[in-house]
Amino acid sequence: MKPIYMDNNATTACDPAVVEAMLPFFTEQFGNASSIHSFGAQVGKALKEARARVQTLLGAAHDSEIVFTSCGTESDSTAIFSAIKAQPDRRTIITTVVEHPAILTLCDQLEKEGYVVHKLKVNKKGRVDLDEYKALLNDRVAIVSIMWANNETGTIFPVEEMAEMAHDKGIMFHTDAVQAVGKLPIDLKSTKIDMLSLSGHKLHAPKGIGVLYLRRNTRFRPLLRGGHQERGRRAGTENSASIVGLGVACELAMQHMDAENTTVKRLRDRLERGILAKVPNAFVNGDTLYRLPNTASIAFEYVEGEGILLMLNKQGIAASSGSACTSGSLEPSHVMRAMGIPYTAAHGTIRFSLSRYNTEEEVDRVIAAVPPIIAQLRKLSPYWSGNGPVTNPEQAFQPEYA
Repeated sequence: MKPIYMDNNATTACDPAVVEAMLPFFTEQFGNASSIHSFGAQVGKALKEARARVQTLLGAAHDSEIVFTSCGTESDSTAIFSAIKAQPDRRTIITTVVEHPAILTLCDQLEKEGYVVHKLKVNKKGRVDLDEYKALLNDRVAIVSIMWANNETGTIFPVEEMAEMAHDKGIMFHTDAVQAVGKLPIDLKSTKIDMLSLSGHKLHAPKGIGVLYLRRNTRFRPLLRGGHQERGRRAGTENSASIVGLGVACELAMQHMDAENTTVKRLRDRLERGILAKVPNAFVNGDTLYRLPNTASIAFEYVEGEGILLMLNKQGIAASSGSACTSGSLEPSHVMRAMGIPYTAAHGTIRFSLSRYNTEEEVDRVIAAVPPIIAQLRKLSPYWSGNGPVTNPEQAFQPEYA
């Protein structure tokens, strides 16, 4: 039976059209875009076309605002380091407790170096308190960095409104939009967002290519210094094949945006309804009204997520527990903990993230596969007895968070 891939928030398959567009740049079109001869000029032209396609997807005002990087993490680090180096008198950063490790780990390091980091808390739906945020905005803040959409729950943050609030106080605003780009319509020229990160491999482009959107006239310091590439903002010979691939992926994302928000969303909703109708003591995490159209984070109480994943994998179904960047840990994800999800549910949370390649037949196969797996694992659970949870399950087993 054909395997089913529902872990698209971890990475996506390269679209065949993307691969086809990239192949000539490994063989015939191998020139260095900085060279003045025809080999370089042909590649330079292709990079310009790709940059324009990224610009269109993001709704950026100028193609010069698109800076190619190696990945979302590099874009995130570039944005934050630039803000604090360009404004040495400002030593405060505002972010959230549910950011990707690419932001949180960097902020933890900066805290050790004497910077003040405010991490906005979230409620049970994963949403921030804008009044708490507003109270933190002052002239000591170098940058605000808020994800556009959460990678685990799909919850969408009001980044356009938050960027306006930061702008009114003269504060730079960055958003990690790695999960949002290609799934949600974005028009940066109509916002006050100064910097935005995206990663190609989340929208059917290859791994190893990212973008930092840098609004014109934003104060900037490069992370990598060296050659003049990317107008001196990101040194290093361009990854031309992957840049071309990303350009095609952005064009395809524009074409499929409506389907992403209708067809893919309908399949996601069908998956959730089908599973929740058959599995008791399960619920959807996050904000079900404001979230990505492809993401379903379902908590199965009183079972272990890793066990669910292994049994799904045996049936050829790929999903994840929490984020791919944190799922090597046995602790429940920081996102579930921040939302106050009980330990007995946080540990059993599974994320199904769909793409335009998923089908209704695949969704129905997953709906059929999940209930017997949960039933089998609950028989082994210290929290479960017969057809329901034990009395006072919190007393049955009381692990402590690290």
